[in-house]
Amino acid sequence: MKVDLPFLRHIGAEVVKVGSQETLLKLDVKDYHLQHLGYVHGGVISSLADNTGWYAVVSTLSDNMTAVTIEIKVNYLKPARKQAFYSYGRVLRIGKRVGFAVVEVKQGDELVAYATGSYALLSIDSSKQEG
Repeated sequence: MKVDLPFLRHIGAEVVKVGSQETLLKLDVKDYHLQHLGYVHGGVISSLADNTGWYAVVSTLSDNMTAVTIEIKVNYLKPARKQAFYSYGRVLRIGKRVGFAVVEVKQGDELVAYATGSYALLSIDSSKQEG
């Protein structure tokens, strides 16, 4: 599956792997990702986690389906430093209308954030008509 997400590209993240029900994204941290104390801004981490969960969910869908985020909950476990980090996502469940994913954001072996996400499953035709 190859889906280009302009926002993901904008923040400097890259898709490393998209498999069936799992994903891996990477972000090389730059100065513009940092907050006032020099740690990675929480918005960067949550954006990466959200996109990682989304990729995991859509990896299970047929070509005429997509997903949009309903809810994302991020638990920040420790400050992320100015170094590369990875976001690992996997599907918990795909229902008829909603998919659920969990995401771990790590720097090296250290878990810096844990997220859960819910994603509405939509046919591509209906997603273009709604809005």
